[in-house]
Amino acid sequence: MPKRALIVLTSHAKLGETGKPTGFYWEELAVPYWSLRDAGLAVDIASVEGGAAPADPGSEAEENRPAVVQRFLDDADAMAQRQATLPIAEVDPAAYDVVFLPGGHGTMWDFAQSERLGEVVAQAYEAGAVVGAVCHGPAGLVGAELSNGKPLVAGKRVNGFTDAEEEAVGLTEVVPFLLESKLRALGGLFEGNAETFQAHAVRDGRLVTGQNPRSSERVATLLLQALADIRAAA
Repeated sequence: MPKRALIVLTSHAKLGETGKPTGFYWEELAVPYWSLRDAGLAVDIASVEGGAAPADPGSEAEENRPAVVQRFLDDADAMAQRQATLPIAEVDPAAYDVVFLPGGHGTMWDFAQSERLGEVVAQAYEAGAVVGAVCHGPAGLVGAELSNGKPLVAGKRVNGFTDAEEEAVGLTEVVPFLLESKLRALGGLFEGNAETFQAHAVRDGRLVTGQNPRSSERVATLLLQALADIRAAA
């Protein structure tokens, strides 16, 4: 059977009480999307609520827009998927070989808070899928509890947007929690890059996490490596 991947986006469009818009971060969607598609996987896009997923407008700016983002914006089928995402409530985790969680600050208000997203991530992982996330996307790992009652991240090497990076963008008091601190509290072995906003990614078996938008390519590479290792062992 052909391999399938699921990408899950945030449905949250407001940056706390700041009055500013937010959502998913384009580069963090486009890089893994095309990496997986180009590797021959069919890719579905879901979101917490379904329907059109909101994008962080700052990540769509034409100035310095990555070519991979422009490729997504120019692709009618990909854009149709973004406009009509599957609700996470209707997703069958057993149908996917990869589950990937892009970031964007919107995730901080609905990924960890979605019980169903936590179930989908945990069930897919326990069924043998590769699970990946980048930047604020690991917020979707917060509610992922394995059948033994332990957090998915407990005892695993993980990465994500650091507390120092949150402070650097001035949103420490805006986000509902600090992602690095939360992952550590759940028993994750956090391996952040001390140099803020530089590419960094971590793989622990079938769990792949990256620190910030610049880490998207490294994360995509590690996802494909994890898939290749599974195929080689089969």
